[in-house]
Amino acid sequence: MTVFEINGIPYGSTYKIMAGIALVAEAEGINTITATGYSYHPDKNLPENHVHIGGFFNKALHMAFAKLFGIEGYNSVLATRRLINVIKRSRVDIVHFHNIHGAYLNFPMLFGYLKRERIPVVWTLHDCWNFTGLCPNFSMAKCNKWIAGCGGCPQCKSTFSGYLVDRSDRMWKKKKEWFTGIERSVIVTPSNWLAELVKQSFLKDYPIKVINNGIDLNVFSPKENCRRKLGIPEDKYILLGVAMGWDERKGLDVFVSLAERLDERFQIILIGTNEQVEKRIPGCIRTIRRTQDQTELAEYYSAADILINPTREDNFPTVNLEALACGTPVITFDTGGSPEMLDNSCGIVVPCDDVAELEKRIVMEYEQKSFIRENCRRKALAYDMNEKFMEYIELYKAIAKGGGRL
Repeated sequence: MTVFEINGIPYGSTYKIMAGIALVAEAEGINTITATGYSYHPDKNLPENHVHIGGFFNKALHMAFAKLFGIEGYNSVLATRRLINVIKRSRVDIVHFHNIHGAYLNFPMLFGYLKRERIPVVWTLHDCWNFTGLCPNFSMAKCNKWIAGCGGCPQCKSTFSGYLVDRSDRMWKKKKEWFTGIERSVIVTPSNWLAELVKQSFLKDYPIKVINNGIDLNVFSPKENCRRKLGIPEDKYILLGVAMGWDERKGLDVFVSLAERLDERFQIILIGTNEQVEKRIPGCIRTIRRTQDQTELAEYYSAADILINPTREDNFPTVNLEALACGTPVITFDTGGSPEMLDNSCGIVVPCDDVAELEKRIVMEYEQKSFIRENCRRKALAYDMNEKFMEYIELYKAIAKGGGRL
């Protein structure tokens, strides 16, 4: 069996998931080829059988066309033709999509080919872009137009740095045309929350399977004596926030508000900041722009008393899992799939944007210390990344055996 995996970029969380699946698949005797679009920040450790889809000029032209005319998926003709030829030569049995948005594929060509050749498709949705006109997330915009058809998009100017014109109505209709009608296809979502949204979308006729994101439980495990090593005061109650790209979506303003509300007993530490972010927050918040590696990140999780994740739009955030695996409880907003890995033994869920309730629960946990670190770690054991990758391998085998259906 040969599986061909495709993702938008050769780095980041979605690429790591794709690469992890490929490694486990190869160990199980499944030939796996990975492919990504052009990136300005390529991974230098790509496998030998990795395929690059297009180059700099292909990417630049496609992005420029998308921004000028408000539509994506009509360019990259030569790049997509070459990709299809690789799929043909490789005699691919299953195509596995991850993120396909990012202006690097011609959708009519690629999906037309898959439909004609009746090639089974596994499609992991890492956000909502696949069934909306333009946007990958719509929770903050409180928009449900995607259910029946987009148009008048409230996020048009901000999505992917801004389109000059709103073609969300046309893109919704074209996506429905392109992405439906694949005879043998399975949709995978990392969260039950996203699965329920898919059931309301034009992708609802496909089988839907939930495979949660996983983490490396060997790396993310409780570490000892971390505060002294990291220079964190022993007498402070540490509230940790972790994100790549701090903004209102990730709850940066919530941490600013908490810094104003909480007294000197508490210390907020944010990981993943930059100069622009640091200009927006008070000096009492300690910032870490980048950790050296995942082991150091695990040390910060271990040193913290609690992870605060005030995300307003998220699918199934691995930062929650990483904290739990290090024995650290989590408080999160009731948004997306963020609450799904938590229960009364390891975390607290508060209503989105209710900063007063968030402050109250933080102070209560400081006073009561109701969570046991061993319980947090135990909860995380259900999310071993290799076991999650194996669920994909079993799905591949089921599709090969059953003709593309679960």
